[in-house]
Amino acid sequence: MEGMVINMAIRIKLPLDEKTAQSLRAGDEVLLTGTIYTARDAAHKRLVELLQDGGALPLDLSGAIIYYAGPTAAPPGRATGSIGPTTSSRMDAYTPQLLQRGVAGIIGKGPRSETVKTAFADAGAVYFAAVGGAGALLAQRVKSSEVVAFPELGAEAIRKLEVEDFPVTVALDTTGADYYTTARAEYLASL
Repeated sequence: MEGMVINMAIRIKLPLDEKTAQSLRAGDEVLLTGTIYTARDAAHKRLVELLQDGGALPLDLSGAIIYYAGPTAAPPGRATGSIGPTTSSRMDAYTPQLLQRGVAGIIGKGPRSETVKTAFADAGAVYFAAVGGAGALLAQRVKSSEVVAFPELGAEAIRKLEVEDFPVTVALDTTGADYYTTARAEYLASL
């Protein structure tokens, strides 16, 4: 298989520590095992409102990995239904505040604003991309799911997920490198 490059995924046991976060580079393929939390638009709005009002948060964000997802109902015998990533830019207004509270990483899809890219670099946090349209496959990596905050939000409630070998790609690393930008440039240069 001459000329074929096979990428090996980096396995990470969560929580994501600072040394591991700093070792990751944009484009790295990663398999996450441990605890992650789902949170979408409505949950982000509530979290930031609590912060602005000086209220206590319903979970400790220090070192947390947040997944921008709202799962469908779990079929019998499964921890969750389809659980694909939602478009990350919808959370850009809230992301800097949550990164300042110690969030270590975020999983979503799509590019981020320049302000958010800077916030990730300043916080030493990592933005991971999950494959959109693969929610049913990603659900197979979820071993358990429980609502931990805002149950009245239904699918947008914050859930604590235990995942095993959850596949993601480093989209923004702690140096500020942006895989969405570099991969696009590499592709265009190859044409």
